[in-house]
Amino acid sequence: MPLRQAATAAGLVTGYVADAVFGDPRRRHPVAGFGRAAQALEQRVYTDSKVRGAAYTTVCAGTVTGLGVAAQFWTRKRPFARFALTAASTWVVLGGKGLAAEGTRMARLLDEGDLPAARQRLSHLCARDATGLDTGQLARATTESIAENTSDAVVAPLLWGAVAGIPGLLGYRALNTLDAMVGYRSPKYANFGWASARTDDLANLVPSRVGAALTVASAPLAGGFARPAFRIWRRDGKHHPSPNAGQVEAAFAGALGIRLGGTNSYGGRTERRGVLGDGREPEPVDVRRAVRLSRAVGLAALAVAVAVTR
Repeated sequence: MPLRQAATAAGLVTGYVADAVFGDPRRRHPVAGFGRAAQALEQRVYTDSKVRGAAYTTVCAGTVTGLGVAAQFWTRKRPFARFALTAASTWVVLGGKGLAAEGTRMARLLDEGDLPAARQRLSHLCARDATGLDTGQLARATTESIAENTSDAVVAPLLWGAVAGIPGLLGYRALNTLDAMVGYRSPKYANFGWASARTDDLANLVPSRVGAALTVASAPLAGGFARPAFRIWRRDGKHHPSPNAGQVEAAFAGALGIRLGGTNSYGGRTERRGVLGDGREPEPVDVRRAVRLSRAVGLAALAVAVAVTR
């Protein structure tokens, strides 16, 4: 393996370990800083226009990606610097430990029957309206969020880092953050957020399917079975309104032997999704199993990333 390639691979592994051990930086998180800057720019340039939204996406994601390109160029003959910057970037953009911690907190609250606290805590995982959700519905929402974010916050960043280095890590996280900010299907962002949402969809086309395949392979590690995970993934993955989220959610449903999907509410907007899986309604114990499966998929994604590093 060439020295620069080895430095990138080692950086991905080190960044993954840093996220697993330390989680997100507690202060001055670069992703939060990017979000604040993007929000400030949005307030200045927002209009109900796809063209203006595309320009906004280009400026925000392009600036961050450009910084990554500069870092990649500067480190082309500096293997240790390449390693250090790749490790730092990987740590910053991954969210595996935070995702597992939120899932574990939700499982504990549901086990204790503290539904008000669980409804409030769900906002840390997704934008779904939790008002009136019962234990099973909260378990479903949490499991779906764990599945989707395993792809978005772990698998995809690692794969983009493997094939595109520091620009891939930073550019992907910028796009994913913009999608979370302005890509929601709402009247306000239907046009302005269109470019952010569609670009994020494109960036996740391959990673989401790799994540689903790794979920199938990792199913036995969470007490599940690979064959139903594969069957449900291939049958139901397309029933989700997102071209990507349904892939991993369907694979999780099959692996855990549960049923996901259905009707969700987002800020007064009701979204009726297809049903994913043939099993029972999720229970709090399934949230813990989803956390274990998410961790296993993350480790598998790291191995794939190291194998395909360019």
